[in-house]
Amino acid sequence: MMDLVAAWRTQLRTTFTAGDPAIPQWQLDLEQGDDVGYFVPGSAVWAVNGSMTPLVAGIRALLLQTLHPGAMAGVHAHSSFREDPLGRLANTIRWIFTVTYGSRRTAQEGSAFVQRLHQRVRGTYVDSRGTTREYSAADPALIRWVHLAFTDAFLAAHKAYGGPIPGGGDQYVAEWAQAGELMGVESPPRSEAELAAQLSAFDPELTNSDQVQEALAYIRRPPLPASQRLGYRVLFAAAVATLEPRHREMLGLRVPSLGPIPLPVKAATHVVLKVVRLGLGPEGPSEAAARRRIARVRAAGSSRRTA
Repeated sequence: MMDLVAAWRTQLRTTFTAGDPAIPQWQLDLEQGDDVGYFVPGSAVWAVNGSMTPLVAGIRALLLQTLHPGAMAGVHAHSSFREDPLGRLANTIRWIFTVTYGSRRTAQEGSAFVQRLHQRVRGTYVDSRGTTREYSAADPALIRWVHLAFTDAFLAAHKAYGGPIPGGGDQYVAEWAQAGELMGVESPPRSEAELAAQLSAFDPELTNSDQVQEALAYIRRPPLPASQRLGYRVLFAAAVATLEPRHREMLGLRVPSLGPIPLPVKAATHVVLKVVRLGLGPEGPSEAAARRRIARVRAAGSSRRTA
């Protein structure tokens, strides 16, 4: 029995590390650095990004991002989501954790690396009005869209399925604006109201398409081990339930129900998140590494003040 549990835990970890059962070296390296980073224990960002709700938020963010034809064209033409969806997931997790837990220099370097990758992603797409347009993943408008989609998803998922946020939703949006600025977003939203307004401004550009539905098929049923598929279906339903009605309608999705009776998505989601937390452990290696760095930096600062 213990062997089965250990195998399940290993399999669960490999889902988030592109198939590698070992802790990625980049997570251990987050202990390096000479400052506490942009975010610290007790911050809104640590409360949200360090919880289990990003499992729902990641799915929700992908669903929302697909509705922008420029972003979808880049994913369709340049992304490895078909051949290696878990590898793409691992890369996204790496950037989020690097910014959340790394030193300022580490966060800056990680964001600069992603920006360099974006420079190579170019092409054309048909916009919501039927006009063919050129795009670059480095376009300020597309970078803003991705930042808004991530911020909205992480906040909505945590408000629905997570615990309290220090300072509330406004504090999270204000803090995570730093991540947007690291990626080149000018004047990112710093409150829930600003986030909603900036998202609404994109509404005329959003559209459904064959590319969207193709991506949706992969998001709905990624190539997970059999032991994780039921849990993922619950998390997918949880993500759909938190979407704004207008976005859910555009995607052709519905809140799970039996006729007029909604299914207990929230209760099921809490169970799945608790099971995953049990499998991964109470504290991830990225957070543990960050805590060691922060303790070292603060201890050094205290020693200098008393010297």
